[in-house]
Amino acid sequence: MVNKQFAIIGISKFGLRMIEELSSLGCELLVVDKKKEVIELLKDKVSSAYVADVINEETIRKIVPETIDGVVIDLGDSFEVSILVTNYVKKMGIKTIMAKAETDEHGEILKIVGATHVIFPNREAAKRIAPIITSSQVFQFLPISDSLVIAEVEVIPKYYGKTLIEADFRKTCSLNIIAIKSIDSPDYSFFTPEYRLQPKDQLIVAGSFDAISKFSGVTFVQKKNTFTDMIRKLWSR
Repeated sequence: MVNKQFAIIGISKFGLRMIEELSSLGCELLVVDKKKEVIELLKDKVSSAYVADVINEETIRKIVPETIDGVVIDLGDSFEVSILVTNYVKKMGIKTIMAKAETDEHGEILKIVGATHVIFPNREAAKRIAPIITSSQVFQFLPISDSLVIAEVEVIPKYYGKTLIEADFRKTCSLNIIAIKSIDSPDYSFFTPEYRLQPKDQLIVAGSFDAISKFSGVTFVQKKNTFTDMIRKLWSR
């Protein structure tokens, strides 16, 4: 099996974490940063390492092969450069482009110019942590999209003693049960419809923000994207 190859363009905290995680998965990594001292620290830990200012498109084309499996862009607070680099690698035909953003507007523009995944590291962490510390029913919280959440929750009293068939979470709560961990079990497992829910049972569930909110007693306020299409129109000219 051929290991996947990824380029990390720009190395700040997010980029370093991606290098760590991708390396642990056996991926071949190419890293690029304009700081020589950063590249010196990383050159023995990755397949290829380059000191370069990536604002120039030709530089990107010389360093990053078009056959690479994906690119991670982490250029710190250099918003304009991250937008340009995202567009450069999009034009090269690279299918997986993950770019770090700091604001909604920055993220929207990154999507417009070609990013397939936009990451808000601080926001993603806050989204996962806030529901956990505000509800005694929520233990883990992972937003998958604007309309889907996977969460680890504790069974609420109204369902004690009921079988999963009787509880009918899909109908009563608009939640899909993925796995269950009973108070007597050290880990999650699959379940049978006849399983009878007990106090302290924990569930992995999938559902909307609203469904998780109603079940856990936490109110999640989702911000709507108010960014106009002006940038999209300007960029497409």
